[in-house]
Amino acid sequence: MANSIFEEKLGSNDFIVTTEVGPPKSVDVSEMVHHIELLKDKVDAINITDHQSSVMRFPSIGGCLVVKELGGEPILQMTCRDRNRLALEAELLLAYSRGITNVLCLTGDSVDVGDHKEAKPVFDLDSVQLLKMIRTLESGTDMGGNELKAVPHFCIGATVHPEADFIEPQLIKFDKKVAAGAQFMQTQGIFDLASLRRFMQYASQFKIKILAGIIVLSSAGMARYMNNNVPGIIVSQAIIDELAAVEKGKGLQKGIEIAARMIKTIREENLCHGVHIMAVGNEKIVPDILEAAELVNA
Repeated sequence: MANSIFEEKLGSNDFIVTTEVGPPKSVDVSEMVHHIELLKDKVDAINITDHQSSVMRFPSIGGCLVVKELGGEPILQMTCRDRNRLALEAELLLAYSRGITNVLCLTGDSVDVGDHKEAKPVFDLDSVQLLKMIRTLESGTDMGGNELKAVPHFCIGATVHPEADFIEPQLIKFDKKVAAGAQFMQTQGIFDLASLRRFMQYASQFKIKILAGIIVLSSAGMARYMNNNVPGIIVSQAIIDELAAVEKGKGLQKGIEIAARMIKTIREENLCHGVHIMAVGNEKIVPDILEAAELVNA
């Protein structure tokens, strides 16, 4: 199988735009289908989240199949929290057989933050080991050393957190992910471009594409909630104050403005290779952000 459209894009000098769609907590996928239809021609690829924040939902592989059916470019999210190596390997074989070859490798949030607190976490592998496992499959064997009759090829990525309180552990993990074969990184939400600039001074020495995570905030309250409850998110006080200063009912409009402003700065200053837009359950506003950011594919 040839390289995916997204992998070809990574090999270009174009500014890359990805976004994500959250699957439903239901068998009714109509809203997800609507969001995919809305976004598939406006971005380079669509992530389908995998039980984000440990909340049970329709699976990422199912959503990716829908993206593929609708003519979009899917990125399969795989967390190590819920599956052992057998299940991860089997799902990758399924994905490849259906033309899904872009994979974002994640360790996964703790079940303690989700809606099934009695669930038993697996964590047979972590994200670095998952990256290595995929490269092992590509070499022609599974993790047990057994030969595959046909060999898959994937475009694999991972995540990094440039705004972590202690950046050194993040840089160590980043190095390991690059060494394990990651081709792209989608960062956690960026709210301070100074942190991104510092991180890119380090990351630019590696041959890997960095997509800055852009989370769209709808209110100061949402920003405070994310600071207190969402692992890895640090919204600056300056942005909270900017959101708090707007008229009632205008918070989302301000959030779109902030997101677009950050994207424009990233692109104009060539800070990194693209952005990953996270609208957090409000996928329908992504086209508005793209238009406000004056992106070519808006």
